[in-house]
Amino acid sequence: MQDPYLDELKFEFQNYSNQLKKLKKKLLKAKPGEEQSKIIKQIDTIAKKMENNQKQTIKVTKSRLKEKRAKK
Repeated sequence: MQDPYLDELKFEFQNYSNQLKKLKKKLLKAKPGEEQSKIIKQIDTIAKKMENNQKQTIKVTKSRLKEKRAKK
Protein backbone atom coordinates (compact mmCIF):
# COMPACT_ATOMS: atom_id res chain seq x y z
CA MET A 1 0.00 0.00 0.00
CA GLN A 2 1.49 3.33 -1.09
CA ASP A 3 0.73 6.16 1.26
CA PRO A 4 2.83 9.32 1.72
CA TYR A 5 2.19 9.50 5.46
CA LEU A 6 3.11 5.83 5.98
CA ASP A 7 6.23 6.34 3.88
CA GLU A 8 7.16 9.27 6.10
CA LEU A 9 6.67 7.17 9.23
CA LYS A 10 8.82 4.41 7.72
CA PHE A 11 11.57 6.92 6.90
CA GLU A 12 11.47 8.27 10.47
CA PHE A 13 11.74 4.74 11.85
CA GLN A 14 14.80 4.09 9.68
CA ASN A 15 16.39 7.29 10.97
CA TYR A 16 15.75 6.23 14.56
CA SER A 17 17.27 2.86 13.80
CA ASN A 18 20.40 4.48 12.36
CA GLN A 19 20.69 6.75 15.40
CA LEU A 20 20.49 3.70 17.69
CA LYS A 21 23.28 1.97 15.79
CA LYS A 22 25.52 5.03 16.20
CA LEU A 23 24.69 5.32 19.89
CA LYS A 24 25.40 1.63 20.41
CA LYS A 25 28.90 2.07 18.97
CA LYS A 26 29.37 5.18 21.08
CA LEU A 27 28.22 3.31 24.19
CA LEU A 28 30.69 0.49 23.63
CA LYS A 29 33.55 2.99 23.33
CA ALA A 30 32.45 5.15 26.27
CA LYS A 31 34.02 4.96 29.66
CA PRO A 32 31.78 3.73 32.47
CA GLY A 33 30.00 6.40 34.41
CA GLU A 34 28.23 9.59 33.53
CA GLU A 35 28.97 9.42 29.81
CA GLN A 36 27.40 5.97 29.53
CA SER A 37 24.31 7.01 31.46
CA LYS A 38 23.76 9.95 29.09
CA ILE A 39 24.00 7.63 26.10
CA ILE A 40 21.60 5.14 27.70
CA LYS A 41 19.08 7.95 28.30
CA GLN A 42 19.37 8.93 24.62
CA ILE A 43 18.80 5.31 23.60
CA ASP A 44 15.72 5.12 25.84
CA THR A 45 14.33 8.32 24.31
CA ILE A 46 14.82 7.04 20.78
CA ALA A 47 13.30 3.68 21.69
CA LYS A 48 10.18 5.45 22.98
CA LYS A 49 9.98 7.48 19.76
CA MET A 50 10.27 4.26 17.75
CA GLU A 51 7.51 2.65 19.78
CA ASN A 52 5.22 5.65 19.25
CA ASN A 53 6.07 5.59 15.55
CA GLN A 54 5.05 1.94 15.30
CA LYS A 55 1.79 2.59 17.16
CA GLN A 56 0.98 5.43 14.78
CA THR A 57 1.84 3.27 11.77
CA ILE A 58 -0.56 0.57 12.97
CA LYS A 59 -3.35 3.10 13.53
CA VAL A 60 -2.89 4.65 10.09
CA THR A 61 -2.68 1.27 8.36
CA LYS A 62 -5.89 0.10 10.02
CA SER A 63 -7.59 3.35 9.08
CA ARG A 64 -6.47 3.08 5.45
CA LEU A 65 -7.68 -0.53 5.25
CA LYS A 66 -11.07 0.51 6.64
CA GLU A 67 -11.29 3.23 4.01
CA LYS A 68 -10.48 0.72 1.28
CA ARG A 69 -13.17 -1.69 2.50
CA ALA A 70 -15.73 1.10 2.74
CA LYS A 71 -15.09 2.09 -0.88
CA LYS A 72 -15.80 -1.43 -2.11
